Formats: sequence, structure tokens, C-alpha cells
Amino acid sequence: MARKHPDWNPDLLRKHREEIGLTLEDTGEKLREIAERHGFNIAANFQTIWGHEKGSVYPGPHYRRAYCRLYRRNEAQLGFRRALPGEDAPMESVPVPAPRNAALPDQPQAVRQALSSIREGTQDVDSGTLINRVMDAWQRRTTGGASDGPSVILVGGFAGSGKSEFAKFLGGLTGWPILDKDSLTRPLVDQLLIALGGEANDRSSELYREKVRPLEYRCLMEAAWDNVDCGISTILDAPFISEFSQADWMQRFQNRCRSKRVSVATIWVECDPDSMREYIEFRGAARDAWKMQAWDEYAAGLDMTLRPQGPHFVVDNRLGAAVALVDEARDVLSGGGL
Repeated sequence: MARKHPDWNPDLLRKHREEIGLTLEDTGEKLREIAERHGFNIAANFQTIWGHEKGSVYPGPHYRRAYCRLYRRNEAQLGFRRALPGEDAPMESVPVPAPRNAALPDQPQAVRQALSSIREGTQDVDSGTLINRVMDAWQRRTTGGASDGPSVILVGGFAGSGKSEFAKFLGGLTGWPILDKDSLTRPLVDQLLIALGGEANDRSSELYREKVRPLEYRCLMEAAWDNVDCGISTILDAPFISEFSQADWMQRFQNRCRSKRVSVATIWVECDPDSMREYIEFRGAARDAWKMQAWDEYAAGLDMTLRPQGPHFVVDNRLGAAVALVDEARDVLSGGGL
């Protein structure tokens, strides 16, 4: 059954389009350009835009992200949802757009704004230090400067939370390789499950949890240590649900990094169940089939208060807020515009 969106105000899309003088066809063309630039999966045309503006079709996540880039507003300001604390509220009137010859947005400021989603999850970490480390890596990469000692960043969160998007953003800024657990191990995991008498896309059974999952994470961590031993900073992208919950695992990881003189940061990407469901449904991965078929059961088993044991940071991506800032920063870095 389709989910309702009581906070949706579709008329704001029309107001923004008309304010900058775009036709429906123009809007579709510009959304397709944005989609190509960001890797969004959309095929916008005038009929699609008309449906969104009339409220007959609620835009999917990639469409909403593209609209935000086109109109330079967040989802709350475009009337897709309610505003989060600290966000600007929906805008009933639209400011006059900046002239075409206006100065380009400041790139460091845009990057730092996107990184501002990282906040302290515990009192023994400093988000400013981590943000400066990432900024420094980005600036060194763009200017060709030398780097300091290696860093390891763990980016975790529930399925559909936006952790991979945030990890890719950090990787794109710093040039550090991203080790994604699924990309690294999925073909082997699928075949191992079959060999053990299970199903290739199973990610919920005891067989997977007890026999296969530990090997997945062992492969991921061994690949990370290979990079670190070569002095290569690395970003790890995986749920880390069990690992982050274990104080002894986290302490061993911290100790090993410390022994290698490696800077370490643990980031938990926070999201709300409805947004996670939408993104899981949107990506349509076979491994998520059970989650979609038994969503209520799956969601009931999620501990939304979960945070990593020990020092960590939190990125608030409820309602896609952090990913929207990432999109904005990418646009500024690429020189994208209307």
C-alpha cells in the first residue's frame, strides 16, 4: 500500500519553477543534466514534472535530490516534508534568483557545510578535528601536497541510512580508497551461502549470521590493514551493527590503529525508518527482498538508539538531510548550475 505524505505541499515546486522562468520541458532537461552529473537514476520529462507539481505522484528520492539541486533549496523548503530542527522551514514565497554573472559559491565553504553534518557522538571526540583532517586531505589532493600519516574511517549505519553516499563523499574529497563490504565480498558470499545449503540473497538467517557474516567482516578488515600497512588512508563502508555494539571489538580496533600510528574515526549515520525503507525499496537489491516482504518485523528489530561503543561521531541523515548537503557540495565542486 502506498505511503501517505501529509506534509507534502506540491504547489511549491510549481512556484519555484515559474519564479525562475522554466517551462515543464526546460525543467525536465535540467533535471536530466543534474542526474547525469550526480549519478541519479531518473528520466524526467514534462509529464513527470506535471505529475509532481499537481501532487498525483510523489517524487522518489533521486527526483527529490535533483529538485533540491535545481532550485537550490532543501526538501523542507520545497515542500516535500517537514523541517528538521535547525532547518529552514518550507518557503511559501520564492526569493529572486541570483543573476547569472553572480560569483560562484565558495568551494571550501560548501565542503565544510556538507561536513558539518558530522557531530560528536561522545564527549571524547572532536568533530572539528575530523572535519579539518578531511578538509586538509581534500586541499592537499587538489593542490598536489604531501599527506601525513594514514587515517581509517569506519562509516556504519542500518541498511538504507545513507552511509554509502556519505562514505563516497568523503572518498571523493580525500582521494582515499573506499572498501565497501558488499562490493568486496558479495560474489563470494552468495556462492558460499549456496554451497552451505542456503540461498544466495539470504542476509537474515542463522546460517548467514553464524557462518558467513564473520568471514565477510574479516575480509573487509584484512583488506583495510593491507592498505594501512602501506600508509594508505582508507574508508570502510559497512553496517557494522554487531561490531559497533561490542566494546571489546571497538577497543581492539582502536588499539591496533594506535599501535600503527593510524588516526581513526568511527561515524554512525543516523536515519529514520521511513526514509530507510524508501531508499531500500528504491534500490531494489535482491539481498533486501526479505526486508521489504517483512518490513514491520525487520523494523521492529532495529535498535534506533544504537550508537558505537567508545569514541564516535554521528551524521544526522534523518529525512535525507545530510545527503542533501553532500549533493550541494558536489554541485559546487563540479561548477554545476542552472
